[in-house]
Amino acid sequence: MKRIIIFTGKGGVGKTSVTAAHARKASMEGLKTLLVSTDMAHNLSDLLECSIGREVTKAADHLYALEVDPTYEMTHDFSAMMQAFEKLMSFQREDGSDSLELLEMFPGIEELFSLLKIQLLFEKGDYDLIVVDCAPTGETLSLLKFPELLSWYMEKLFPIGKVAMKVARPISKTVLNLELPDGKAMNDIERFYCKLGQLQALMKNPEICSVRLVTVPEKMVVEETKRNYMYMNLYGFHVDGVYINRILPENVDNSFFSEWLKIQAHYIEELEGLFGEIPIHRIPWFDIDLNGMESLDRVIESALKEQNLFEIREIRSGEVYEKTAEGYLMSIYLPGIEKTDLVMHQAGNDLILKIGNVKRNIRKPDVLRDFSVGSAKFQDNLLKVSFVKEDADE
Repeated sequence: MKRIIIFTGKGGVGKTSVTAAHARKASMEGLKTLLVSTDMAHNLSDLLECSIGREVTKAADHLYALEVDPTYEMTHDFSAMMQAFEKLMSFQREDGSDSLELLEMFPGIEELFSLLKIQLLFEKGDYDLIVVDCAPTGETLSLLKFPELLSWYMEKLFPIGKVAMKVARPISKTVLNLELPDGKAMNDIERFYCKLGQLQALMKNPEICSVRLVTVPEKMVVEETKRNYMYMNLYGFHVDGVYINRILPENVDNSFFSEWLKIQAHYIEELEGLFGEIPIHRIPWFDIDLNGMESLDRVIESALKEQNLFEIREIRSGEVYEKTAEGYLMSIYLPGIEKTDLVMHQAGNDLILKIGNVKRNIRKPDVLRDFSVGSAKFQDNLLKVSFVKEDADE
């Protein structure tokens, strides 16, 4: 089965090197592999020591690389989608501004086109494995959650259907001086909405796509890794690997590193306790800069010898629904937080979860349309929400 593996982590932890080493290993095993960078601060060219750009480039046998340029993708592979956006935003162009400039001002739009490019490459089926080097943690979360967030807003913006649009259009033009989308534009919007749904399904399909976290054994990085893991679970992404990078050798003969060895041992133990059943790989701190294929081969030899490194790892993730005698039970694994960190409420058909400054709106499945929240409990890192028939207590 064809696969997508996404790597993320705090800036400066060696994420690109770890990602590239996976792509290198896959290619050496005969898998036709594409290494993709969505980080706007691209550095694949430096790492692979060859010119990589916005078009797919062959870097070695069975190994290809690409640095995604979202602006380029907007005007090339996704020109039809751009036209749909342009129709939506046409009323804003009285100042003569270009639609592309308006789109680039829309928060998250660059992340969306990066994901759409990955989806397009996957659907073409040219590669056995797509390995993605994402931006640092916060930007990756924005990247992965944006399709779901935009879908939610589109549902709120266009819930009344084409008939209501025909009624509202002359009123909006006369009273508000606002041009609503015509029938043809609505078809484009619907197609775009369907595309977002397909993108979400692909990114959250644990049989195709998984996320792997890169970290180093230092307090600030470990804390961010723990939050990242929790947020990935909150949004339903499948995390199936952790890579602890830059580990000092235990036999280092230098008193300067004695305290560092104790610090690293403490945080390695903390990470292993948190991630439990998820495979953890230890990568040593090398004595050279990691540039070129030979350097990537050193990473492979020291930490990536596992035979089934690219296979599906069945680890529970996302929201899980179970039928109960009273109705249904939804469970979400949210590690590393306290009960007081979690705020939850129901609004219409949405269950809204907020942790810190991150919020997710979970649309209830159709089967739960006539159910409401009966109770909620958070225990042992697991949020359990029961749904009962809305007239059950009447």
